[in-house]
Amino acid sequence: MPTLPREQPEPSPPEPHTARRMAESFGVDAQRYDEARPGYPEALVARIVAASPGADVLDVGCGTGIAARQFQAAGCAVLGVEPDHRMADFARARGLRVEVAAFEAWQPAGRTFDAVVAAQSWHWVDPGTGAVKAAHVLRPGGRLAIFGHVYEPPAEVAEPFAAAFRRVAPDSPLSGRPARRPLDLYQAVYAKFADRIRETDRFDAPEQWRFDWERSYTRDQWLDLLPTTGGLTQLHADQVAEVLAEVGDAIDSLGGRFTMNYTTLAATAVRAGTT
Repeated sequence: MPTLPREQPEPSPPEPHTARRMAESFGVDAQRYDEARPGYPEALVARIVAASPGADVLDVGCGTGIAARQFQAAGCAVLGVEPDHRMADFARARGLRVEVAAFEAWQPAGRTFDAVVAAQSWHWVDPGTGAVKAAHVLRPGGRLAIFGHVYEPPAEVAEPFAAAFRRVAPDSPLSGRPARRPLDLYQAVYAKFADRIRETDRFDAPEQWRFDWERSYTRDQWLDLLPTTGGLTQLHADQVAEVLAEVGDAIDSLGGRFTMNYTTLAATAVRAGTT
């Protein structure tokens, strides 16, 4: 997920799962979100499916169903849980079964699954209860897989974005971030996810997976994706337009396109026990 820029050391922010306004802002334009956001490496999906005891998948924070459709294409039966009814409605229109609730409050009603996945959504789940609840709804040998993208555009694109965001939203808690953040910061987040899984004593030793890939973006493609990111979903239209104009000029100076290096990280573990 693109990380909005910070120039100064970050003050201690609230835990992401407590930032409900941002967490529930992505449904502002669900169709744009679905069309602009990238999918997940097929190798990741295939590995999760192959390492699960069956094909029943629960997708936590399924959004518009980007990951869920990939699991459906791999032969899985997928149920989505999504707190934003706008995202849920879009996913349903694309053929996904979705129940509207935050994962912490969702009622499984005795249902269990072979895999619980969370694609770019686990940071919105209460870390104190998320892994425990996942263990509760997994069948023995079932797999919890938490995954998401790390993607930062080149400095020639990231720095104009950072400068424009600071100018139009100086009071945003995100406005102090540097233009780009090193991969090891994101790896540390997934290491913490793994630690929380381990602390439940309900899973075998967690594993961390990594998939590297790249994608080329035209100016229009990137400007279509940017408004779906957390910082911009909460700005006024004129503020968003100002940021996009600066970024568009930067991409024009690169010849109208650039290549993004992606890393998709995962923290995953198998539910222990036989009952």
